[in-house]
Amino acid sequence: VQLQASGGGLVQAGGSLRLSCATSGLTFTFYAMGWFRQAPGKEREFVAGINRNGGSTLYADSVKGRFTISRHNAKNTVYLQMDSLEPEDTAVYFCAAKRVISSVGPISERADYSYWGQGTQVTVSS
Repeated sequence: VQLQASGGGLVQAGGSLRLSCATSGLTFTFYAMGWFRQAPGKEREFVAGINRNGGSTLYADSVKGRFTISRHNAKNTVYLQMDSLEPEDTAVYFCAAKRVISSVGPISERADYSYWGQGTQVTVSS
């Protein structure tokens, strides 16, 4: 199983970035997906989650209304659209996957996820 995150970079405050996480080696439609982030000296924290069919999403309060998680099941890819970025959003962003039954909603607990990508750096300048 491989999760490959991309799309990070340097952006000014107020700008936008779109992260992608391409997966392989798993049946993508069997998995709930999530995005987490880790800033220097801090714990890895939940950002957003999406259920198997994309019909249900969940967000951390700090990003609600600014970030949007989505998935394209035919491309085995999950996305994180990040708008109105703030310096506090600076972190390494990780995607994660967990196999679930169809009725399970988005998952916010880091320990519940089975597979992780390598991370992509997002830096927001003020």
